[in-house]
Amino acid sequence: MKPNILLVMADQLAARFLPAYGNPVVKTPNLDRLAGEGVVFDNAYSNSPLCVPARAVAMSGLLPSRSGVYDNAAEFAAQIPTFAHYARLQGYRTCLAGKLHAIGPDQLHGFEERLTTDIYPADFGWTPDWRLRGGERIDWWYHNMTSVKQAGVAAITNQLEYDDEVAFLARRQLFDWTRYQRNDPFLLKVSFTHPHDPYVNRQAFFDLYDNHEIAPPSVGPLPYDGLDPHERRLYDMAATDDYEITAEDVRAARRGYCASISYVDSLIGSLIETLETCGRLDETIIIFTADHGDFLGERGLWYKMSFREPAARIPLIVWQPARFAPRRVGQPVSLADLAPTIAAIAGAPDLATPVDGTNLLPLLEGAAEDCDATVLGEYLAEGVIAPMYMLRRDRWKFIHTPSDPDQLFDLEVDPHELTNLATVEPERASAFRAEIEARFDIPAITAKVLESQRARHMIFAALRHGKAPSWDFQPERDAATQYTRNTLDVTSRDQQSRFPPAPPPQKR
Repeated sequence: MKPNILLVMADQLAARFLPAYGNPVVKTPNLDRLAGEGVVFDNAYSNSPLCVPARAVAMSGLLPSRSGVYDNAAEFAAQIPTFAHYARLQGYRTCLAGKLHAIGPDQLHGFEERLTTDIYPADFGWTPDWRLRGGERIDWWYHNMTSVKQAGVAAITNQLEYDDEVAFLARRQLFDWTRYQRNDPFLLKVSFTHPHDPYVNRQAFFDLYDNHEIAPPSVGPLPYDGLDPHERRLYDMAATDDYEITAEDVRAARRGYCASISYVDSLIGSLIETLETCGRLDETIIIFTADHGDFLGERGLWYKMSFREPAARIPLIVWQPARFAPRRVGQPVSLADLAPTIAAIAGAPDLATPVDGTNLLPLLEGAAEDCDATVLGEYLAEGVIAPMYMLRRDRWKFIHTPSDPDQLFDLEVDPHELTNLATVEPERASAFRAEIEARFDIPAITAKVLESQRARHMIFAALRHGKAPSWDFQPERDAATQYTRNTLDVTSRDQQSRFPPAPPPQKR
């Protein structure tokens, strides 16, 4: 029997904020259970730490220069195979609840159905412009410091409304499959928007934490001149100097972030409880991850768009104790590995196109780690003025972009990336740079990105004249087949919709 697959993705969740990765404060009992009974990948990375490109990598296994999903407004082409396509070919029912964040008219990408619309737009409006050379903010959609200054408690927000709906509809889908389509294996992706900023959540989740419990950043704010060129661009992009950011602001934002992680954990708990109620938990593989991390004030920076550890290192936990023995894996892995891994779990014999990720199923089943395993990252969006690359292997991380000095870090002795060894170990840095340049035609990729940005800026402006098309997904649910209708036998429908089923009544 093929296993069901439940893929849960959080948004902007840094691995270091989970107890499974050593955090002593954050409360996540459900994720703790999955980690304690599952396989935990200690060094998992976002290949492109921004929402749209990261999620396209996870779906397709392709880095941005291969998929064309360069940034938060670059189209995800319908012709690109995804893990949902592979699962459907193997007989899976495929469904998405929550955030896909794909740009363009194809809003399914292999999923048979979607239960919600997206929380963010699907058009070209958020296209960056490298012609600005990082010197000008695009105010109407860039991040700013209001998320930090306004962290706190709210009963309802845009994001809470969304994730409440995502969890409810995902649970209802699990019940529907169990009641009406029990024999079909399923692939359900549940994608939450928390703990993405703004750092706001309900009182009950704030009350899980006291202010004094919330640790300050491990590396405090650095002077502007002490930031590297890319960090200075991120600092300026977020309009960090528009407000005075106090220690109390930082603590409140980090407390809100912790509260939102606990909120997500509670939603995951509701999914696990539903699987248990349906009698399907033991036959389901649960995969938990995130699209990227968050600086949360480290080095005086916020949000993502960087290959530094706070923004790029993510959780990856895979749970099914009957199949995968609990273990921790130190080998570097990435979101690009999800597509070939899910395809392999679903039973796909081979992939339609080569991918940039690796099938992790052997590691899940106990294979020895590969000491030469390499994760490559590629970032082609806002915050840079030329392609930026990461190479992560063994204890080393190397970051290269033609506009900035190279960076080399030994993460074993320098986990906070305080000492750039690129000039101390020039031979190692040179070898890593040569490896990246051999893999990626950086001048050609730069030209492609600039051409794409110019075209999308023009098209977005053109489509705002006259009647604008909408690519935003519109969920559909046929009211004629819901609840009680005269096209259905009332008693049969009531009995069929009940789970667990009631025993048949005894007639006289």
